Amino acid sequence: MQLRNHRPRTNRRRLWALSILAASAIALAGCTSGTAGTPAAKSTAPLNIGISLSLTGDFSDSGKAAQRGYDLWAAVTNKAGGVLGRQVKLTIVDDASSPTQVVTNYTNLITQDKVDVVFGPYSSLLTVPASRVASRYGYSFIEPAGGGPTVFAQKLGNLFFVQPAETTRGGDVFADYILALPADQRPKTAAYAKLDDPFSAPIAANIQARFEAAGIKTVYNQTYPAETADMTPIVAGIAAAKPDVVVGGTQEGDAFAQIKAMIQLKFNPKWLFEANGANSPGDFPASVGIANTAGVFSSADWYADSTVSGSSAFIADYIAKYGGTAQKIDPTSAEAYSAGMLLQEVAKKTGKVDNATIIKTLHSGTWPTLVGNLSWDATGKPKGAYLLVQWINGKLTTVYPASTAQASPVAPKPNWAG
Repeated sequence: MQLRNHRPRTNRRRLWALSILAASAIALAGCTSGTAGTPAAKSTAPLNIGISLSLTGDFSDSGKAAQRGYDLWAAVTNKAGGVLGRQVKLTIVDDASSPTQVVTNYTNLITQDKVDVVFGPYSSLLTVPASRVASRYGYSFIEPAGGGPTVFAQKLGNLFFVQPAETTRGGDVFADYILALPADQRPKTAAYAKLDDPFSAPIAANIQARFEAAGIKTVYNQTYPAETADMTPIVAGIAAAKPDVVVGGTQEGDAFAQIKAMIQLKFNPKWLFEANGANSPGDFPASVGIANTAGVFSSADWYADSTVSGSSAFIADYIAKYGGTAQKIDPTSAEAYSAGMLLQEVAKKTGKVDNATIIKTLHSGTWPTLVGNLSWDATGKPKGAYLLVQWINGKLTTVYPASTAQASPVAPKPNWAG
């Protein structure tokens, strides 16, 4: 404790103060250590974890998906005896999708509620200010849904993003697959349609840079504003250029609109990759028709047919708690659940659950989760890569890399069903 503006008037007062502090330290040591040679008793108090989530506002759908994942992890963990014998208590507050409110929420969780640990919110927009609060107070920050470049640009040592790689690298695995093909089987030309979005456009741009470096010629490149509803003019331009491969730097709605326009114009590229949208096991087939999903590529970290250890148990527990089907589970729920898994792994390895231990421990080794085995650099950026998935026989299927593939990639893409 640092004392300010208090200067001792006499040596006697200083000695008196020191004696009081020494006595207090001895008493405290007795309370925490027990008798000499006897280890301190482990806490049986609940392990209070504070979380701010977007339960209302623009990010509410994903925020609620994260809440389901967090709540499920706590329920499963408590049923199994808790974390080091401590029952998990989640204190979840609504940030209304607001960067200002998220700062208030985490400040209150730490300084007023005095939670033991915090987990992250949804989106990079909220993760950036929230992680700063956690860093200021020396808290670890395990977060499942903020993987944009601005998050890692902060260079915070307390942050750990619970996905295989930063989100803007989501297309790297598609480029890896294409460039691993024999030269005479690779596409010769490519087209790029990019949403003007800081997390979508870079995915396509990264693929474009690698393709061009490998000699794949760009024949169409268009960035469109977020309010674009009709993708027909853009897709018509793509079709006129006759590319072998089309890369969509998309979110959900525009990805579906791109594909509907391709179906309408009867344009069927040999390879089609959509950054987001096509990796939604429920929304994608519902929007374009299950038969029109065939052969479309995307990337993912978790999906219903994932073969990662623990995935089947997670699905069974999820359905038992919330109902529905495996195909309807939002990957955000698996990512949030994985945040809890990391905390458990640290406790299992160290026998402790405190913020300094979490930070130090997670910065060494590789850690199993539902979204793969994770490790991070000093800024919290994961060192892995996403999986390449493709729609085959009406299901999202891992097709690359070969070490985790459930099937070989299908190319050229089957014709649209119409």
